[in-house]
Amino acid sequence: MAQRITTLVMLIEILFLVNYVSQIATTAADNDGDVIHVAGKVMCQDCTRNYDKWINGSEPIKGAGVSITCMDERERVRYYGSDKTDERGQFDLIVDKVLYGGKNLKPKLCTVRLVSSPDKSCDIPTDFGNGQSGVKLVQPFMVFKDLVKFVVGPFYYTTPMCETPEYENNY
Repeated sequence: MAQRITTLVMLIEILFLVNYVSQIATTAADNDGDVIHVAGKVMCQDCTRNYDKWINGSEPIKGAGVSITCMDERERVRYYGSDKTDERGQFDLIVDKVLYGGKNLKPKLCTVRLVSSPDKSCDIPTDFGNGQSGVKLVQPFMVFKDLVKFVVGPFYYTTPMCETPEYENNY
């Protein structure tokens, strides 16, 4: 019985510690550094392959467009930027935290999403990894000195053959 209570107390302490560290990282993301880095990857997923190759056989897309849109508290667009992926399908958006007029950008009000794919055989955006609907910047991946880095995705496009048709009235 005493061992269970000790274990329970330790678990509660660990939960408080994790919560505290999470709050520190989020506060640091709001306050530290002059820029925010947002990194991720864009891949092509082919639904015509068998399940294992479909899940694990994604190919990077070079030149895919990814955007970041940052709003203010009144839901007005304060910043919009975009980047293209490299040959490994990776992107790195760099956003100034101090905007025109001296206003500070809040990372948690930013959304990253897919924009375009140069590969015509794989240009249907999917919502795997929330690439089509967008990912909010909630928790930084790394905060070190003046570096605040978020990692999102991977995001996926698929082939036109895999596109799900949209029906009127959800039928």
